[in-house]
Amino acid sequence: MGIVLITGATAGFGQACAEIFAAKGHDVIITGRRKERLETLKTQLSQEYGANVLALNFDVRDEQAVQAALNSIPEEWKAVDILINNAGLAAGLSTIDEGDTEDWNSMIDTNVKGLLYVSRTVIPWMRSRTRGHIINIGSTAAKTVYAKGNVYCATKAAVDAISEGMRIDLLPYRIKVTAIHPGAAETEFSLVRFKGDEDKAKDVYKGFIPMSAKDVADVVYYCTTLPPHVCINDLVLTPLQQANAYYIDKN
Repeated sequence: MGIVLITGATAGFGQACAEIFAAKGHDVIITGRRKERLETLKTQLSQEYGANVLALNFDVRDEQAVQAALNSIPEEWKAVDILINNAGLAAGLSTIDEGDTEDWNSMIDTNVKGLLYVSRTVIPWMRSRTRGHIINIGSTAAKTVYAKGNVYCATKAAVDAISEGMRIDLLPYRIKVTAIHPGAAETEFSLVRFKGDEDKAKDVYKGFIPMSAKDVADVVYYCTTLPPHVCINDLVLTPLQQANAYYIDKN
């Protein structure tokens, strides 16, 4: 088993990924902004699975904090086998002419720049060992733009393009790059998007059975279990009643 680094591990897909990789015997580096949740998860993973866990409290939007936190870890922890760039969010839902620029900055800085900052620090570690696997969490919004999704969809399309570019650039180093694009999954996603409005968040998932964070984490884990010469490049997964980011059959 190897070392897995997961950003945005304090909830949703990130937490579910931390749990499944710890359960499978991996050492886990978990990162997140919410220190208390991070420490709680570290304790849980250690107690339930006997996992070796390193918790790093930083915001991926802060380039200097990313570099300081990652570069300060013990050398043995830098032998990262799997990087899961999961940290991301949707903020707001409005037409482009009424968009909140703070929301735009938050999404661009987290979903795009944060992914790049972490990757820029970790990739040289993988390159020196000529192996590794990077998994970038995108969205069906990367594939289909929907009304009022403008900037969020753009950030996830950027994740898609960056993943493709990474795959090309890292070919000589035998580093796998997988982009995973989940559809509707009931996590904190909608609660964050609607600034804590629980009714609006719950309404998003009415009339159909959404995926769970565990469903997505199971797929992430599967992608890492293939033979060394096989790589899933691009994968879109949705609940049965969803065709893409726009079409959901609610009844």
